[in-house]
Amino acid sequence: MNLAVVGALLGAVAASGLLLVVLYAPPLRRVTLADRIAPYLGDAALPSRLLSPSAPTGSTLGRLTQPVIGELVVFLDKLIGGQSSVRRRLGALNAPMTVEQFRTEQVLWGAAGTAIGLGIALCAVLFGQSNVLLLVLLILGCAAAGVLGRDWWLTQAVAKRDADMLVEFPVVAEMLALAVTAGEGPIGAIDRITRLGEGHLIDQLKALLADTRSGTPLLESITALRDRTRLEPVARFLDGMAVAIERGTPLADVLRAQAADVRAMSKRQLLEAGGRKEIAMMIPVVFLVLPITIVFALYPGLISIARVAG
Repeated sequence: MNLAVVGALLGAVAASGLLLVVLYAPPLRRVTLADRIAPYLGDAALPSRLLSPSAPTGSTLGRLTQPVIGELVVFLDKLIGGQSSVRRRLGALNAPMTVEQFRTEQVLWGAAGTAIGLGIALCAVLFGQSNVLLLVLLILGCAAAGVLGRDWWLTQAVAKRDADMLVEFPVVAEMLALAVTAGEGPIGAIDRITRLGEGHLIDQLKALLADTRSGTPLLESITALRDRTRLEPVARFLDGMAVAIERGTPLADVLRAQAADVRAMSKRQLLEAGGRKEIAMMIPVVFLVLPITIVFALYPGLISIARVAG
């Protein structure tokens, strides 16, 4: 029975490969728009492939599998959707990657998960597992785990970046308040902060400064940065700056008040983190230290009772 299942799996793999070869052969391959209009553009002079900046690069295997991966990317995008969420998270990371490139990575992660599932299924067959439905579900589950794992990895990267920005935020707010109190204007204070500091929030301020120097009004740049940010404290801080600039309120007083709010928020977050850690610290005390203490306290008495009873 095991040999029959192994033969069936190998036959299915061979049949799938043969089916792909037949479907993507020129007689059965779907005609694209470029193929349709190519005969009507034959008179155009073709540039040299050596001088073309878009000359095909990469391995031969990558160029051969590019059409298949492209169709899988389109199918995956239709299946799970969520382009706006992916675009928002990629924008939060300032990643040069597009949604299509992210979908391509998801397809590759899904292919890796499928390969791992096939390996586990073959090992299970060799050890006596003959339930074909269970093996197919295992392979599909590994493929889905690969696709969703890439999305989870992106979410974790965004969460880590947000956490780093929250750590940087109180210091940046204090420095902006001190610079404005010392007599700097808003653009000068932001410029000084970006020259002195480093970090994710500093990168956001550098982008704001670049937009301002390219001709965008400062108020519009601050509003755009507020709309892009995912962090509520940073959005409130930028809102306060925008309102102060728009209404002519003394910016130093507003930034000092905002910095005080940021300090109070950081203290509150520290107290909340301490409360959560306090519960976590009880786990080793209850399950490790306390049982060992009880054993040390009761063991001599138990030995004495055993000797007297013996």
